[in-house]
Amino acid sequence: MPSFASVVFSVFILILFAGIYLTLFDLLGTLIIFLDVLLYALFTGFDRVGGQLLLFLLLISIIAETIDFFLVMKGAHQPATRKKTFWRSAIGAIVGAFILTPFFWGPGAWVGFFLGGLAVILALEIALQNKIKSPY
Repeated sequence: MPSFASVVFSVFILILFAGIYLTLFDLLGTLIIFLDVLLYALFTGFDRVGGQLLLFLLLISIIAETIDFFLVMKGAHQPATRKKTFWRSAIGAIVGAFILTPFFWGPGAWVGFFLGGLAVILALEIALQNKIKSPY
């Protein structure tokens, strides 16, 4: 039977990776990462994560989300939060995890998850860019 600390750490890692993955879709992934670290610090009694690190993560999260907000307002990039893009990327991530897991076991599952999702996003972006007419 796993200890409570190992269960909390496993959940922490899963939410951390989910937050990293959500940043690809402009879905407040940095805020999810900050809240995940805050909850982990609360569960461990601030044993491994101190107040300075939490403050630093909060400031970085606020800065990143503010810059992203202003870039979207200026029209610098379009967020990829369409439902089709998200679900296609999720399917690509699952397929990538299944493909790399037999070769690299645990790390292969995580790397395949991210590479599969990223490959689908990249392929959809290339297809979208090919539809755009050149300005010449």
